[in-house]
Amino acid sequence: MAYSEKVIDHYENPRNVGSFDNNDDNVGSGMVGAPACGDVMKLQIKVNDEGIIEDARSPTRVKSSLP
Repeated sequence: MAYSEKVIDHYENPRNVGSFDNNDDNVGSGMVGAPACGDVMKLQIKVNDEGIIEDARSPTRVKSSLP
């Protein structure tokens, strides 16, 4: 299977990687996946005082079949 240039670019140059301070009242976190096999994704969002998402982060690096 051939991957598009955009998919390869995002794989080689991940965006929004990292995490926020969990003690920040404007940060919400969620996790999904199957920890038994190591496939887990954590996503954090940071919202402003109006409830609008200002930023999102994910410390996740998942297994991949990309080269």
